[in-house]
Amino acid sequence: MLCLGLAAFPAFAQDLDLGAQPSNGTPVPIQITASQGIEWQQAAQIVTASGNAKAVRGNVTVTADQLIAHYRKKPTPPGVTPAPASPASPADPTDALNNGGAELYELDAVGHVHIYTPTDNAYGDHAVYSLDSAVLVLTGKHLKLTTLHDVITARDSIEYYNATRVAVARGKAVIVADDGRSIAADTLTGYLAPPAAPAVTGAAPVKTTDADPLDQPGQLKKVEAVGHVVIHTTTDAATGDSGVYLPQSGRARLGGNVRIIRGPNILTGSDALVNMKTGVATLLAAPGGQVAGTLLPNAAPGK
Repeated sequence: MLCLGLAAFPAFAQDLDLGAQPSNGTPVPIQITASQGIEWQQAAQIVTASGNAKAVRGNVTVTADQLIAHYRKKPTPPGVTPAPASPASPADPTDALNNGGAELYELDAVGHVHIYTPTDNAYGDHAVYSLDSAVLVLTGKHLKLTTLHDVITARDSIEYYNATRVAVARGKAVIVADDGRSIAADTLTGYLAPPAAPAVTGAAPVKTTDADPLDQPGQLKKVEAVGHVVIHTTTDAATGDSGVYLPQSGRARLGGNVRIIRGPNILTGSDALVNMKTGVATLLAAPGGQVAGTLLPNAAPGK
């Protein structure tokens, strides 16, 4: 699902998209289980699973203390005769989510939330997934997303907008790559390129919408950092008020009260260009300003 990386950035995480449906219109059922029972409130059109609750749809699994599924009746297309009403008391309450006349539009997870695919994990105290807008919002303590190469944490919320392929971490947001490089800020926003359709030799091109989005990685194009930005490379630390990072080139630009720190050496300026792959940083002065620095004798100079 969500992920921002700082290593080679080869691919973004798989989407944690419970709303994914193939373009051929065949519905993907959602399976819900719970140790304390499942309650179906027909008037409110809610299915509540309590106690070690689990919801599975395709490659996405959600576990929590409680899951609340909100559904509604599908509108009847013009000229189509409505289907007969479902029995008042089906053997399985989740039939309300899987019959042809109903659609799931929101899933709430409460307590010890864990959302995962074969490669990615998301943790929090509360999660709301809107299938209408394809937006996942995680809140609570110890918010964390993990992928094969990266870990992202935040204090306030972690959001993923599947339609626009944007991930946002708010409040002391930090991304740490498996090689130790990291970027931190009050808010981190990652922008992803759409996944490419797989090439099949001797066959007609495969449309992206026909493939399962859970199995399609996408490249992270850009990370925007706002507020108390700190970038750590293997040798240096660079700070500023804001920044933009381009993963594929490994380059970042910091703006506002920039400082570059290597050991006891400190350089200051208004802007800086940082290559996170090579560790080389270049300070830039504001118009009419100057670059300043403090260097200790016999200490390794900052680049």
